[in-house]
Amino acid sequence: MTTKGIIIGAARSGAGKTSVTIGLMRALGRRGLAVRGAKSGPDYIDPGFHHAATGAPGVNLDSWAMAPGFLDHLAYAQIGGADVLVVESAMGLFDGIASEAGRSGAAADLARRFGLPTLLVLDISGQSQTAAAIARGFAAHDAEVRIGGIVLNQVASERHERLARQAIEALGLPVVGAVYRNADMALPERHLGLVQASEHAALEAFIERLADRMEASLDLDAVLAMAAPLSPAPGSAALTLPPPGQRIAVALDGAFSFIYPHVTRLWREAGAEILPFSPLADQGPDSSCDICWLPGGYPELHAGNLSAARIFRDTLARFAETRPVHGECGGFMVLGQALEDADGVTHPMTGLLSHVTSFAKRKMNLGYRQAALLADSPIGRKGDSVRGHEFHYSRVIATGSDATLADLFDGQGNSLGPSGARRGLVSGTFFHAIARHSAGT
Repeated sequence: MTTKGIIIGAARSGAGKTSVTIGLMRALGRRGLAVRGAKSGPDYIDPGFHHAATGAPGVNLDSWAMAPGFLDHLAYAQIGGADVLVVESAMGLFDGIASEAGRSGAAADLARRFGLPTLLVLDISGQSQTAAAIARGFAAHDAEVRIGGIVLNQVASERHERLARQAIEALGLPVVGAVYRNADMALPERHLGLVQASEHAALEAFIERLADRMEASLDLDAVLAMAAPLSPAPGSAALTLPPPGQRIAVALDGAFSFIYPHVTRLWREAGAEILPFSPLADQGPDSSCDICWLPGGYPELHAGNLSAARIFRDTLARFAETRPVHGECGGFMVLGQALEDADGVTHPMTGLLSHVTSFAKRKMNLGYRQAALLADSPIGRKGDSVRGHEFHYSRVIATGSDATLADLFDGQGNSLGPSGARRGLVSGTFFHAIARHSAGT
């Protein structure tokens, strides 16, 4: 069977895309189909839910951070052995940044590149026939982005459904489902988005309930019929982040988990071995490893435990004397001298870098980033350009005395000044690296 693909889109965040996506994935899997998931944009939480719903790892497809050939490569690899690829949009379907054609970061870029139709999830709470005006706008906005069908979400009653459905179908757009209001479908959230799949209590039972709801609410035959054949070119992984070592110690637990699936998969495919450890369990990196990687996550929620984890801190300090250590976002915070939590309590951190961060004095930092590296580090060589993303509420309240790791620019090339820090073999940044960048790609 040829792999077919579909994009789950919406007008905005919070419209119900993730619940529909997870439930649809599991419902299609119940039919004996091999389902795979993908997330447009730089989200490191939703791929975990896709993995839980399908039994196969998710992937990010980011049209801004990833060169077109790299996008093709990741899509090609993701559909191996799959019957259906379900791509969940970030934010609204057309939401991205002003950039060159096809490189905005929006899910609409993926729709154009791969010829995929969109199943549009419309939250119709507080409206009825007006939903047709929104649907008409989506259908007419871009001739290369086809709306294959509509799912009505947050439906209050049969009359509510009928009014919205009739108005939309009068436009010639098929309504393939109606999901009625149900508080049990809500996914728990915190300040960086959804609570991670690994933290969700009774996750399997929750996914099964979502699948039950999608089976009862959607015309699954119609959804499958609108999905389009998907046959991306093999592409190239030349611009991936190369493995920073042969044996890589990676912190993985409730405080450290934000790492993109394609990064670790391609490290393994290049022959590297990944050895996880848990700082929250007071574990340090394995002494056989030749590099340590501290991903992002939620250290601000566990600052006291991390500060008290003496074995972790001492082992990491000894490791850093002879081998590289790199931290991204939350990992960067833990590499600093101290972290101030939400209550204003300051906790000593590893002190391998000299900055101090605060979650009490919050400021949202969000957006694409391009870094010009000023020195060799685990994310690249001096002079390399790396694309990534930044999303956090913590901020540096004392810069310390370490050397700068990179000159940073936003997604449109505007300078953001010096960024990150390095001292000896230790380095860190607030942005998450996604892929290397080469001019003209």
